Amino acid sequence: MDLGLHGKTALVTGGARGIGRGIVLEYARHGIDVITCHRTDSEAAASLQRELKEIGGRHHVVRADLTDPDEIERLFDVVRSEYGVLDVVVNNAGAISHIPYAELPLEEWNRVLATNLTAVHLVTQNAIELLDAGGSVISIGSKSIDAGIPLRAHYTATKAALQGLNRSLAKEFGSRGIRFNVLSLGVIATEAMDALPAETRETMVKRYSDKTALHRLGTPAEVAGAALWLASDLARYVTGSVVSVDGGIS
Repeated sequence: MDLGLHGKTALVTGGARGIGRGIVLEYARHGIDVITCHRTDSEAAASLQRELKEIGGRHHVVRADLTDPDEIERLFDVVRSEYGVLDVVVNNAGAISHIPYAELPLEEWNRVLATNLTAVHLVTQNAIELLDAGGSVISIGSKSIDAGIPLRAHYTATKAALQGLNRSLAKEFGSRGIRFNVLSLGVIATEAMDALPAETRETMVKRYSDKTALHRLGTPAEVAGAALWLASDLARYVTGSVVSVDGGIS
């Protein structure tokens, strides 16, 4: 199906692995020129470059630590020089850890907020001047804000804040025709889950699968499908929304 995305440009943060990688590759397959970033050099980033080269198009994989404002500026130097404009921004890069709240160090609180919220603010603020009517900004949220999960207070706080930011920006930039939406994700099977010990992985998959209406976990490709829709004109009247991609999790 032609979604009319050929020749558009997108920035996807945190695209070397998992959900971000799924979105990058699906965008590229639909003719979008994609720039993405990763925090550290790795085989995952190198293999992504190879896959994008095989797909074809004007793609760039850039190393940038989004907790450093100077590196965000450097990332946007590449965006401006290579593309000049953006049609889509996907705020996907994120950090998570599992720590009892009473023992949560300030450094870890700051690290997670810097990655999950401040970086989203700085990336979006830099992108605004490059977006025009029809532009779409998509932030990756989490259903955990509805459930509340122990040991993740700092992570959950950032994902809740994304929804408030999203609503305010949708109102502020609606007159320019720029849309802002959040994809609220359930449990998605990624490489991080594959890396768990087999028994732990099997327990997690069963526990969370049983909580969903579809009785299974989601995949990065399924998240990418929703991100494709929000990037396209099929969603041109959708803004300020939180779209659940969670398999009907309870």
